[in-house]
Amino acid sequence: MKCEACRADSLRATHEQTTEYMKQLPAWTIDAGPGVDRLQRIFTFENFVDALAFTNGVGAIAEANDHHPLIITEWGRVTVQWWTHAIKGLHINDFILAAKTDELANPAQ
Repeated sequence: MKCEACRADSLRATHEQTTEYMKQLPAWTIDAGPGVDRLQRIFTFENFVDALAFTNGVGAIAEANDHHPLIITEWGRVTVQWWTHAIKGLHINDFILAAKTDELANPAQ
C-alpha cells in the first residue's frame, strides 16, 4: 500500500481498523503518549553502525512518503514511533509505514 496525503481534517483510523492492522504488525505496540496514540517498535542490532544504518533507512522511507516518525538511535537499538501529527493520532499511513519499516528490518520476508 502507499501513503495518501493527510490533512488536519483527515480521519483517524477507527478502532476496528486499528485492531485489524495490528494483527498484521504483531511486533508493534500502541503507545498512548501524552494525548496521542503512536505505533512503536524497538529494533535491536549487534552494534551502533547497524543501528545507524537502519535509522538512515527509516529516514529514507519517511522522506519518500513525506511522513516523519520519532526515531531514537542508541547503541544496538532503534526505537521508531509513527503517528500522524496533523490529526494527533493514528491514520492508515502510520500502519503502512510501520509495515515498510518491518520490511527494512527483515528484507528477506
